[in-house]
Formats: sequence, C-alpha cells, structure tokens
Amino acid sequence: MAERLGRLESTFLRHPIYFITACTHQRQQILANAVVHSQWIKFAERGAHHGAWIGDYVLMPDHFHTFVSVDHTRITLSNWIKSLKNSLSAVLRSQQIPSPHWQKGFFDHVLRTADSYSAKWEYVRENPVRAGLVKDATEWQFSGQIFPVEFLQPDR
Repeated sequence: MAERLGRLESTFLRHPIYFITACTHQRQQILANAVVHSQWIKFAERGAHHGAWIGDYVLMPDHFHTFVSVDHTRITLSNWIKSLKNSLSAVLRSQQIPSPHWQKGFFDHVLRTADSYSAKWEYVRENPVRAGLVKDATEWQFSGQIFPVEFLQPDR
C-alpha cells in the first residue's frame, strides 16, 4: 500500500488563518469611506468575543481583502462572513445605498506558512497604488491591522 501524503495535516489547525476577498454587488464603489471603515473596525474589534480575529485588511472601493483567524469551535467562516457583510450593509443602508450590496459568496484561501501571509499582504497592501488611488500604500486610509494575527507551525 502506498504511503499517505502528509500535506493536509498542516491545514487543519484549530485557528487557521484565511485570506479572504469579497466584492460588492456589480462592483459598486461603496466601501472606501470613513463610515464603512469605522464600522469595519468596530465589527473587527468585537470579533474576538465570537472567535474571529481580523489581522491585516484593505478596503477598496468595490471589494475588500482581509486575513482572519477563526476558532471553528465557536463560529464558522461562512457565518462570520455573513455577519460581517450584514454589519457593513446596515451602515450602507444608513447612507441611503440600496441593497443588494454584495456579490454572493467570497473567495477564501487557507494560509499554510508565514511566508504565504507576508507575500499576500505585500501584494494586497499595494492594491490602492495599482488602482491609482494613492501614490504610496501608506497613504491609503482604509487599511490597517486589528489584531496581530500570526501563523504558527502545527506540531508534528
């Protein structure tokens, strides 16, 4: 009998780190504003009480990228995303922006190494520059870090 591949064992951590991307409905440019950003921060800060920790993030006008670590014994990734979208939609409705606000679903990728996190973050943080919104990524006011999410190598 062939030896089993050990590849999957490194992805099943209690608190995996996910790289998440979600887009607005029909790519509406509704996210990059101070009110939405403030709600993002409030939601993210409360997340620790529910088992979700947002690390680095970038809110673009029509999508967001974030790194999140989720304790699956307390909340599923899908339920967390649903809650995040609902929270931001409430603010968007208060700004008289009619629903729907979101494309269905989201893109997620489980990070397997600290290098993967660093490489993705370096690429993502430059999104506002590539989009021509700022000359330097540090000028983009709709990005940051809520919790210092860290990749830990699983015990073997």
